[in-house]
Order: sequence, then structure tokens, then C-alpha cells
Amino acid sequence: MPQTIIAGIGHYVPAQTITNTDLLKFMDTSDEWIQERTGIKERHYAHRTAETTTTMGVEAAKNAITHAGIKKEDIDFIIFATLSPDYYFPGCGVLLQRALELDEIGALDIRNQCSGFVYALSVADQFIKTGMYKNILLVASEKHSFGLDFSTRGRNISVIFGDAAAAVILQPTEKENQGILSTHLHSDGKSAEILAMYNPGTHANHWQEKAYAHFDDAAIGEMFMSHAMIDEAQNFPNMDGPAVFKKAVVKFPEVIMEALQKNNFTPADLNLLIPHQANLRIAQFVQQKLKLRDDQVFNNIEKYGNTTAASIPLALSEAYQAGRIKEGDLVCMAAFGSGFTWASALMRW
Repeated sequence: MPQTIIAGIGHYVPAQTITNTDLLKFMDTSDEWIQERTGIKERHYAHRTAETTTTMGVEAAKNAITHAGIKKEDIDFIIFATLSPDYYFPGCGVLLQRALELDEIGALDIRNQCSGFVYALSVADQFIKTGMYKNILLVASEKHSFGLDFSTRGRNISVIFGDAAAAVILQPTEKENQGILSTHLHSDGKSAEILAMYNPGTHANHWQEKAYAHFDDAAIGEMFMSHAMIDEAQNFPNMDGPAVFKKAVVKFPEVIMEALQKNNFTPADLNLLIPHQANLRIAQFVQQKLKLRDDQVFNNIEKYGNTTAASIPLALSEAYQAGRIKEGDLVCMAAFGSGFTWASALMRW
């Protein structure tokens, strides 16, 4: 059975840089406050009208295609991971297919938020191993800046997120002990409302006892969208930060160890761990828990913030370009996020 390799990788970051100090114009915060809690110094925002989640994905895809040394006509399947799609429907996959002028190939959208890239990687791995596809374009892209609450009310979330896109080309190889060794996917929906954007949605108040105890009934309602929902910020992301942190620092090490043990490795065998860039404090906790050296972990959250589905492939692309990954290296990618979902992938580069 063939193994799945990353044959090409690329990323795209919008030109506009927003520092912590820039955010002082909109909310009561400080550079020190943000860095102390998240490790973030700056992030990038897409152009409000000229760039979308899909157009950023297109640029990342072009870079990955070039790096793989293939023509766009060689691509036989698309997977697009995002939580910030251009439209409520259809998904970004078909918009990417149209923008790249690809053949009428299949396009699959993944909605697993921070775990989206690893989930998508696992799906692609199965398609490659069964021989169904031979050149899969996997894109992860996020335009968070369009849907954040830039006020003091929303600062706990808005300071964290940035915009970016990254892409990989996945191909089969017959080489032994190379490519994706295993992937591991998990979820726990009991905590779905701890990190969520409640409206607009079709729930019609169905989950009120779980999600909305701290909101007025009028802000929930039975409408797709109402003024009351907007007044109470239901159309912006909501997060119980301490609860997310508490769960993440448990599940991150667990899912990394699951991948290592499945393949008879230990943390000392890792050449590089690329964690989802949610919070530098979480990454540092995981590093300490697994007793990893600084050269075994790659973080770039200080430059980009949390780019959700794009964060792991963006870090992977930067690490590769910086020479931090070379052929034969053992690389682990791990994510935790809304849902809750968490996942890991172990591969031999």
C-alpha cells in the first residue's frame, strides 16, 4: 500500500500587519497584556474587500503547486479547511476550483476549526492509500478579521486571531518508512458551546440550556438573525478561555503521545513538533510536559496570531523554508480547538 507524502507546500500571508499597539485604537488593552497571556506580538489582516478566504487560499495553492513541480491540471481532488468561508454556502472548495480554473474534480470542505488541517490530512491520506487520487490539493485558509468584535467587550478573542492561508500537495510514494505514518482524530461535543459562534444559525434556541444561560432570551430567539442577537454580540465568537486552556493542556500531550506510541517512538525521537498556534503558553506547557528541547518545537504565533485551520500548515511551510525540516525527519503535527476536537499526525518527511 502506498504512503502519503507532502510533495509541495506553500503559504500566503496578507500584507497588512497589525501590532498589539494598533489594537489600542479600538479597545482597552496593551501590548504587555496580550504578550503575557498569548505570546502574540502582531498578526496580519486581509484587505476588507480585495481578499477573501478563498483568494488567499488560491495564492497559497499556487505556491504549493509550484513547489511540487506539477501543473494545476494534475490535481485530481480538492480539500478546503476553514471556519471562515466566503459564503454560508457553497463552500470554499468549489470557489477555489473555479478560481484556479481546474477540471470538474471533486471538492470537499472540512469544518473542524483549529483541527481542520489535521482532519483534512487524515481524509486525504485515506484517498491516497486506496489509490483513488494521486495529487490532492489541501488548502487551509482563514479570514478572521472580517468577523471579530473590535471593542473592549470582544478583546479576549479579537487580539488572538489573524488571517493567513497555507496549502500542501499530497501524493503517493512506494518508499518505505516515508510519509504519513498515522493520524489520530478525537472529539467531545459536551463542551461545544465553550468556544463557539452562536449566530447566525439554525438552532432556533434548541441548545439554550447549554450555551445561553448568561444571555437574555431576546438575544437568542427563534430567528436566523435579530437585532437582539447583534446587541448581545451573538454574531461574534464566544470563548471561555480558562476552560479551553484547561482542556487543551491535557489533550495536546495525550494525542501527541498516541501518535508516537502507535509507531513505537518516544518524544526524544521527534525532530520537530508543530502544534496548532492557539496560545504560546499552551505550546510551552506541552513542550515542558513532553520534555522537548527548543529545537524540537516550532512556534510562529508571535508573528501571525492564531490562524485556526491555517496555523499548522503555515508553521510547517515556514519551518520547511527555514531549513528546520529535512528529508528523513520525524515530524508531528497536533491541534486542539472548538468542538472540542483534537488530532495529531505523525510523518516521516
